[in-house]
Amino acid sequence: QVQLVESGGGLVQAGASLRLSCAASGRTFNNYAMAWFRQAPGKERDSVAAIRSSGSSSYYADSVKGRFTISRDNAKNTVYLQMNNLKPEDTAVYYCAAKYAPGNWYPTLDHEYDNWGQGTQVTVSS
Repeated sequence: QVQLVESGGGLVQAGASLRLSCAASGRTFNNYAMAWFRQAPGKERDSVAAIRSSGSSSYYADSVKGRFTISRDNAKNTVYLQMNNLKPEDTAVYYCAAKYAPGNWYPTLDHEYDNWGQGTQVTVSS
């Protein structure tokens, strides 16, 4: 199990950038696949991005490809989501998630993750 704490959310105008951070507890962070999900009011939770435990591969939802970048620093037990060219439809609560996955496979669906942060609000005004 890992404990996850997100930070970096806020209110920005369309076209702006934000960087979310997710700090993880524990000494085996580099064995965990990590991901970001988001949930807008009245909608289901959607996948945003995921990254292999080693950081050598990543996945992006079509809606964020070319605008968002997921990265991780295993020395700092932290995963990041750089969000550029934000749009009003990116408004949501963003959640960090972790799954023990030390090999090449890493999940991209929310039901495959079993460790979750509390979420951070991102609001993009038009």
